[in-house]
Amino acid sequence: MSSRLRVGVALEGAGWHPAAWREPSSRPAELFTALYWTDLVRTAEEGLLDFVTIEDSLALQSSDPVRGDDRTDEVRGRLDALLIASRVAPVTSRIGLIPTVTTTHTEPFHVSTGIATLDYTSEGRAGWQVKVSGRADEAAHFGRRAHPGDQVGWGDPAFAALVDDLFDEAADAVEVVRRLWDSWEDDAEIRDVATDRFLDADKVHEIDFEGRWFSVRGPSITPRPPQGQPVVAALAHAEVPYRLAARSADLVFVTPADAVQAERILTDVADAAEEREGAPLQVFADLVVFLDDPDGERAADRLRRLDDLGRPLVSDARVFTGSASELADLVAELGALGYAGVRLRPGVLTDDLPRIAGAFAAELRARGLFHDAYEADTLRGLLGLPEHVPSRYAGV
Repeated sequence: MSSRLRVGVALEGAGWHPAAWREPSSRPAELFTALYWTDLVRTAEEGLLDFVTIEDSLALQSSDPVRGDDRTDEVRGRLDALLIASRVAPVTSRIGLIPTVTTTHTEPFHVSTGIATLDYTSEGRAGWQVKVSGRADEAAHFGRRAHPGDQVGWGDPAFAALVDDLFDEAADAVEVVRRLWDSWEDDAEIRDVATDRFLDADKVHEIDFEGRWFSVRGPSITPRPPQGQPVVAALAHAEVPYRLAARSADLVFVTPADAVQAERILTDVADAAEEREGAPLQVFADLVVFLDDPDGERAADRLRRLDDLGRPLVSDARVFTGSASELADLVAELGALGYAGVRLRPGVLTDDLPRIAGAFAAELRARGLFHDAYEADTLRGLLGLPEHVPSRYAGV
């Protein structure tokens, strides 16, 4: 395995702690402005981070993972992640942009054109984090399908069946999107004024997808993206989403709590990807991060203070508090186990993101584990993926 680790950050509101918006450094009045988001991504790019992901959903944020709540002391409301990425793309130049776009209640044709357009506006830096929607209030926004109701939850057979269906649908949605990205060959556009030919019609293909969830003829209305296939990512915690990632994604975000679980997850993901074809599935460990202020408060004290302000942080991912050097130790251990890198979730974006991009990135760089300059112009290149994937329809 290469010693070079990839590092991304996950952007969510004011940060991943529910009280992050109450910190003096936070900018709650600017959460719904373009400047706030461009500042965050530029900070990440100045630290040479490989990518940012941008969270999104089809319902208001909630303290409950399967239903809404009525809290008013936490951030509620968000901007569309894909549109944020599209706004940020022209004012950044190298960092990868991976917005979350939900497959449930969303047509894959629209997803394909949106991500392809982002790949054009970013000049080859686009990705897509696939997400499913299992909440009843999300389904109620659309009214097109039955839902077992917001009283069912983990362990309920009806909910388990719903989850299986959602991930099967997501796999089909990714397949449709990928086929649509391939529906135009790389050289389908001729643009020859002298011969009056803009397009070679023989190089634009119908995809004719028929499945349980979708019937899509194609082709796309957007020419093939600059990367050919923008990067597809997924967050996974268990066997069903591991299978989705193995079947459909280029990288998977996982949530190991300790070294023992980190090794077991790698085995579980490898088992799910046993029949995978093409490039290996890259595995990234998610960590919620609170970094020490070198000139002030310790991260552990800050976390306790934030917890006392309202709802204590509860996370699916391991919560790290400490120095940049200690975080580098942990990340190096994950790299030694076989992880391609980490995706860090800043506890408070305005405090922890600059420390991740600054002291932490510098610490990794000093250990020879991180680059000192961007090594590629595309997100696929930054992640070490094949930079050109031929259209599956080329030569048909």
